[in-house]
Amino acid sequence: MSLRIYGNRLLKTLPGQATRPTAARVREALFNIWQGQVAGCRWLDLCTGSGAIGAEAIARGAAQVVGIEQSSQSCRLIQENWQRLAQPEQTFEVRRGDIRQQIQQLQGQVFDRIYFDPPYASDLYESVLPAIASLHLLAPTGEIAVEHRPQRWSAQAIAGLEIIRQKRYGSTTLTFYTAVPQF
Repeated sequence: MSLRIYGNRLLKTLPGQATRPTAARVREALFNIWQGQVAGCRWLDLCTGSGAIGAEAIARGAAQVVGIEQSSQSCRLIQENWQRLAQPEQTFEVRRGDIRQQIQQLQGQVFDRIYFDPPYASDLYESVLPAIASLHLLAPTGEIAVEHRPQRWSAQAIAGLEIIRQKRYGSTTLTFYTAVPQF
């Protein structure tokens, strides 16, 4: 299987649906919603999978992209794809391992945009979103987009995060959170 991203760029992907890439229409909708906010931003791609979302962020000018993915095979392809797309002024990093452990190592970093697309049947929603809030990984004016199927996980209030909008695309929903201001 192959994926095309912004600017009609082709990405290498693993065969089959093991990485369940985000549907093209959902990807397009996400970047339309965040239009004008990607160039120059710090981007975190959680459960990176095929790497298409991070690649799209790089192609649209994100200054820094960090991806976390458990599969070593996927990480190699993501690294290769992102390397081909990145301009000299852009930085990127692909971290391999369990997201719950890897996210802890990001403490002290802040991201403007975070995309979180775990396996739909996982319990990662309940552990990762509170960790993002407690580690203060989201910039004060940043947003998190969480991809999910409503019948598998219902978006809910998270201490330190506030739901600001939801968009549905067929059986996929994107729920957007922002950081609750701290006084």
